[in-house]
Amino acid sequence: MMGTKKMIWLGLFLTLCSVGTGLSQTSEKLTLADIYKNGKFQQKGFGPVRWMKDNKGYSTLERNTAIGGNDIVKYDAKTGKRSLLVSAADLVPPQKDKPLVVKDYTWSDDNSKLLIFTNTRKVWRYHTRGDYWVLDLKTKKLGQLGKTLPEASLMFAKFSPDGSRVGFVSHLNIYVEDVESHEMKQLTYDGGGNIINGTFDWVYEEELSCRDGFRWSPDGEHIAYWQSDTEGVGTFYMINNIDSIYSRPIPMPYPKVGTTLSAVKVGVIPSNGGKTKWFDIPGDPRNNYLARMDFIPNSNELMIQQLNRPQNTNKVYIANIENLKLTNILTEKDEAFLDIHEDIRWLEGEKYFTWSSERDGWLHLYKVSRDGKEIEPITKGEFDVVKINCIDTRGGYVYYIASPDNYTQRYLYRSRIDGKGEAERITPVSDSGQSDYLISGNAKWAVQTFQNSLTPPRYSLVSLPRHKQVRILEDNKELKQKYDALGLRPKEFVKVDIGDDVLDAYMIKPVDFDPSKKYPLLFYVYGEPAGATVQDNWNGGSLWDQYMAQQGYVVMSVDNRGTKTPRGREWRKSIYGQIGILASEDQSKAAKKILADYPFLDPERVGIWGWSGGGQMTLNCMFRYPEIYKSGLALAFVSDQRLYDATYQERYMGLLPDNGQGYYNGSPINFAQNLEGNLMIIHGTADDNVHYQSFEMLVDRLIEKDKIFDMMTYPMRSHSIRERKNTSYHLRRTMENFWLEKLPAGGK
Repeated sequence: MMGTKKMIWLGLFLTLCSVGTGLSQTSEKLTLADIYKNGKFQQKGFGPVRWMKDNKGYSTLERNTAIGGNDIVKYDAKTGKRSLLVSAADLVPPQKDKPLVVKDYTWSDDNSKLLIFTNTRKVWRYHTRGDYWVLDLKTKKLGQLGKTLPEASLMFAKFSPDGSRVGFVSHLNIYVEDVESHEMKQLTYDGGGNIINGTFDWVYEEELSCRDGFRWSPDGEHIAYWQSDTEGVGTFYMINNIDSIYSRPIPMPYPKVGTTLSAVKVGVIPSNGGKTKWFDIPGDPRNNYLARMDFIPNSNELMIQQLNRPQNTNKVYIANIENLKLTNILTEKDEAFLDIHEDIRWLEGEKYFTWSSERDGWLHLYKVSRDGKEIEPITKGEFDVVKINCIDTRGGYVYYIASPDNYTQRYLYRSRIDGKGEAERITPVSDSGQSDYLISGNAKWAVQTFQNSLTPPRYSLVSLPRHKQVRILEDNKELKQKYDALGLRPKEFVKVDIGDDVLDAYMIKPVDFDPSKKYPLLFYVYGEPAGATVQDNWNGGSLWDQYMAQQGYVVMSVDNRGTKTPRGREWRKSIYGQIGILASEDQSKAAKKILADYPFLDPERVGIWGWSGGGQMTLNCMFRYPEIYKSGLALAFVSDQRLYDATYQERYMGLLPDNGQGYYNGSPINFAQNLEGNLMIIHGTADDNVHYQSFEMLVDRLIEKDKIFDMMTYPMRSHSIRERKNTSYHLRRTMENFWLEKLPAGGK
């Protein structure tokens, strides 16, 4: 749903002849221990890569085998020549004998200084808190920032435009430090308690992807930042019962559906210290979101995006930091909901900017004048622009990811910035699957990441626009060999016509499949607007699906209407106001159609499972269509939509007073009395995203309705249920045991 929102991506139309059709006598057997305990199938990444400012080469990390740690090296894109930029020896702090562990790094604008993020800590989802160090490449001087502040308390450090200072957040206040003298100046003092400066509360981070909450002005004279006031926001308490002889409550401000939101505002403060000036943005700050804010290049103006509470209106303001004047230049509206898009680039001396919109029924990129009066399409056609990768103003092209003909795949295209001509596909036909690109600023070079459901990520350097492969950077060859040695059946990708629409689906058959027999059918489901399951990418080899198929199940997944696929606005917005209702109906129709079309499937052995939003969907399918689904397993689910956070749920369901019946009908707890089959529910007690409360309320209702079910609780595990020793392995064994007992495997 919700939450981690990391969906299982799979793919489309792969031929069976590309791999073996079954498990041979010489094939190795896939085991849960190898997947979840032994790390046998871990994939290699590449990077992190940073294109140098001259666009002639890129930097990356490489292991220093002599002293440990990582060197930062540069590769010339054209020749492949390697040069050492920073040795791990340069990253050994004074009085220490080991180099810093580089979790991330950033170059100053002139490439003369390096900012290193290390000793990191997780804040809810990601490691955004830790220590920062600055290395001067000329003097080799290595200095720690915020040295007098508590360890690992710094967040979002970034160079000033001239590279002389670094701004950062610590304990909800903003600081600036000189990189030479290390003189540190505290800019804000009211952070703490209800006040959050320079970062965000839980719901802004989770649902609006807002984490880094301050910006340097282009001249380095000011810092603009968000401030959140969580007073009045309901506090939810998680309970730690296992790390002490007394329980410990863990409080977190968390606005549930219909309750008070944080009051958020934007202010500007001199970077040398002084008083904050606040913008008086129209509207109740507790019933609007300030979803995006950034400086317009080469100016003293900000662009601020304000979403209303239902998230169907986005007002764009130009805000002058000198006189605090606000000008509403653009208002985007939708009858359903709007997504925040990150695709703003300034063009032609900041006279125009790019803007993403679904106003013509497809998600496209537009060119908008600074005053908002001129709006012209850059991309056009019956397809969605999935992601903007590069805007090459000198060459006159925008490079982006799209997939007009196959919703499960992703390719690089380009269109002229002036809107003339047709979209041009750049990714070659041979790279069938999903590709993403990190493109140099001049659009001459790119690091391509290619994958599909049979191919782990392959990183290559390519030249653009002809897409000529220059060299392979990492191909995960060893992983591919291990995977192929298993002799597993590939995914088959099929279309399912449910009458209302044609849905994408995948199928994995047992390794010893016999079409004359009947097999149990196991559906994996998600079904919400935050993601999709049927995507042609690697996704770790989908080893859990493959493992279950190896046990004797036919495994399938279907993307119902409303899932996040590039099929146009109507597809995505169809689910508005009926989360859990439309999707479960589509899933049930798909199940009936699949059972009718494939005679080797046993209608008496149909199971369904899902995680988060997929857990909720599993419950809705089990409770609404008990005649279809005989067994279900729901993890980390929402049982009553009113229990989930306001920002996510209200975006897709509308406000509670306006759609009370929809909230009721979409919440599986209200239909628990219809349970007929076998049900197992699983939850972590430290789930900050979908609270354990949701689990307990459903347990209480099932008991009230005299329904027998299985349940498993994982103490102090989060939404991902993977923390602490042996958790992932134990979880999958528990899931496997349920299926083997309640949905007998194998052909009959």
